[in-house]
This record gives sequence, structure tokens and C-alpha cells, in this order.
Amino acid sequence: MSEPERGLVILVWSCDLTRPELLATPFMTAQAAAALDMRVKMLFSSQSVQWLLAQNSGLLTGFGEERWPISRHLDASAELGIEIRACTQALHASGMDRSTLAPQCAGVEGMVSFVEQGSAPGWRMLVF
Repeated sequence: MSEPERGLVILVWSCDLTRPELLATPFMTAQAAAALDMRVKMLFSSQSVQWLLAQNSGLLTGFGEERWPISRHLDASAELGIEIRACTQALHASGMDRSTLAPQCAGVEGMVSFVEQGSAPGWRMLVF
């Protein structure tokens, strides 16, 4: 019997545009998991969905001298195969749609399918 696929789903909901220092940790965690050959999915919900809008790609995230534009985090994550999605409801509530998302975003997803993925055998869930 083979082992189940190892994966990590990360829900990013508390990192709004006014607190860019909070966003570095979810990205670093996702990238570390991907480097360990885990499948990784990030879902941006609530006000955090604003980070996925193409219009915000130049905004700096992180803290100190190591602040990066969100586009750099998105590029690095996409290169590692991390699946980045916007919460359907959060995107709708912000008055935006799929066409406004950064190109590194794989689209939208609802909370039910996200939680289902995170509860599958071999998968773990983190919330930021």
C-alpha cells in the first residue's frame, strides 16, 4: 500500500494591505514546504485577497531590509509549483473578479473544496 500524497494547505486571511509584515511568513512557509517536496496550496481570503490583485503587484511585503514586492513572492511561489488561489466569496465582496488577479494566481476556489483538500490523508492545514 502506498503512502498518501503529502501536502499543505495554507489559509491566508489576516494579512491585509495595512500589515504587509504579516505576509512574509505564509509565503516562506509555503516555499519551505514546496522545497521539501510537499504539494502546497494557498488560499487568500477576507481582506488578504487584495494581495492577489494585479494592481497591487508592486506593494512591498515583509519587514526590515528584506522587503519584497508581492510579485516577487508570487513568482517565487509559482516557480516552486505552489498553487495560489483567491477565495471566491472574498474576491466578490471586494468588488473584483478573476480578470483583476495577478497572473501567478491559479484562479478562485470556495472554502468547502479548500477544507476538503486540507483534510485529505497526508495533508495538513495552516491558518495565517
